Amino acid sequence: MPLLSTLARRLLTTMASGEVTPAGVFSMAFVTVPDTETAKKLAGGLVSKKLAACVNIIPQITSVYEWEGKINEDTELLLMIKTRTSRMDDISQYVRENHPYDCPEVISSPIDKGNPQYLKWIGEIVPEKTGK
Repeated sequence: MPLLSTLARRLLTTMASGEVTPAGVFSMAFVTVPDTETAKKLAGGLVSKKLAACVNIIPQITSVYEWEGKINEDTELLLMIKTRTSRMDDISQYVRENHPYDCPEVISSPIDKGNPQYLKWIGEIVPEKTGK
């Protein structure tokens, strides 16, 4: 038992110092957009509202998908959003309210590991969701 107690104390101390972030606290979200204007509008809104610490705008992707019974192929841009996992519902709502598509893509994946300083920065920029 003393070994487990020592390991638990060491882990808590490391976490408190900001060296380790538990997996899943932060997420990457992905949103496709039709053009640069929409990309910059959404990215700027997400960052200014403190829903995201950073949004990368990745140009010239090709999306192939089925919509209303037809196979479509479109050139789009991809937003890669870094945020807190607890803010994903807010991000999804913001995108739905400000995106030109009827059914915008908003998907996310938790960040399991990363540069501790970078993850700490995300946490400093994006506040934890409070209330319901």
